[in-house]
Amino acid sequence: MSIPTSCSTLRLPAGFRSLLEGLVLEVLRAQPTDVVLFAADYFQRLLLRQREDGSVDPMAWGAWLED
Repeated sequence: MSIPTSCSTLRLPAGFRSLLEGLVLEVLRAQPTDVVLFAADYFQRLLLRQREDGSVDPMAWGAWLED
């Protein structure tokens, strides 16, 4: 069975890898039973913390780390 391929190359947005690595570490630490719910809560808390602290955007910070 052949699988069609595309000529285009997909690239991750800058900072995406670091953002997901943070989530993975928290999932491994917490061992939640519902990973999807945990991820939604994780990103919600991350966004709220960013807004409240006026801190750096996690995607921008991750992009800076990847450079």
